[in-house]
Amino acid sequence: MDLILWRHAEAVDGTPDHARELTAKGIKQAGKVAAFLHQHLPDDHRILVSPATRTQQTVAVLTNHFTLAPTIAPGASAHAVLQAARWPDAGGTVLVVGHQPTLGEVAAQLLGCEGSALSIKKGALWWFSRREGAEQVTLRLVITPDFL
Repeated sequence: MDLILWRHAEAVDGTPDHARELTAKGIKQAGKVAAFLHQHLPDDHRILVSPATRTQQTVAVLTNHFTLAPTIAPGASAHAVLQAARWPDAGGTVLVVGHQPTLGEVAAQLLGCEGSALSIKKGALWWFSRREGAEQVTLRLVITPDFL
C-alpha cells in the first residue's frame, strides 16, 4: 500500500478556520503538485480530503473525484488519518489532503518517531510505501511545490 500525504497549499489567514481559501500563490502551488500527481499517481487510488475549504480547493486542481473525510479535519489525530486511509491494509494508493500538525504527526509515526511531529510545508507531498506483509515503511518521496 502507498500512502501519500499532501498538505493543503497556502491559504489566507483568518477565521473561521474551516472557510479559509487558497491564495493566488496557493493555487499555483496546488497546480504544480497536481501536474506531478497526474504523471505519477497510480490508477488504483483513493483520495480522502478534509472538509476544510482550502483542502478541497487544493485537490480540485487535480480532480473532482474525492471523498470528504470529516475525521481528518483540522485538529484530527494521526490515528484518525491512518484509520480513515485504512493503513496499511487497504491496498492500492491513498492520497490524503490535510493539515499540519496532523500530517506531520502521521509522517513521524510512519518513520518510527512517535511522540513528535515533522514539519510538512504548505503544498508538499510525502509519499510512503509498505509492501503487503512487510513491517518496514519506506519514504519514497518528499517534494515541495517550489521544486516542481
